[in-house]
Amino acid sequence: MSRLVVHDAATNAVVLNTDNATAIAEALAGIGVRFERWPVAALPPGADAEGVLDAYRPHLDAFMGETGAGTADVIQLDPSHPGKDAMRAKFLSEHTHTEDEVRFFHEGSGNFVLHVNGRVFDAHCTAGDLISVPANVTHWFDAGTEPSFTVLRVFTDTTGWTPHYTGTDMAERFPALTATA
Repeated sequence: MSRLVVHDAATNAVVLNTDNATAIAEALAGIGVRFERWPVAALPPGADAEGVLDAYRPHLDAFMGETGAGTADVIQLDPSHPGKDAMRAKFLSEHTHTEDEVRFFHEGSGNFVLHVNGRVFDAHCTAGDLISVPANVTHWFDAGTEPSFTVLRVFTDTTGWTPHYTGTDMAERFPALTATA
């Protein structure tokens, strides 16, 4: 289940904790983040990338037409992947990108944690969630030590997805929560 937990960055006090998709979308819209729910396509578990892209083509075409994004791909990660620890470490520290980071979760889950205006927004995304983090917003991503997800990534320019690390300890101070938090 999707969940948003918002903390005061100075005190760590929880100021919002909700699993209501409308409330999540409204809270994230307040900081310029797009969050919406798409119907999950009926595909066999572990469907190949082309099958996943084809299943979401109507939603992708509409989204890319609206945003000007030009390409989409699929990334699949499971606990048996030999590079899972290195992949996790790459995005676990607070960073920014020079273009929007757009993800749609077909299977599995992960947390986008954003540090904006003195607050920490921990968005636990699950199957059916689309999240678009605007360029230059400080954030980190964590799918846990045993990641399991299939996500669509949407790009305008793939070079804009390179992480630019802030050097802060925010990700250590605010580790990603899970849906049971």
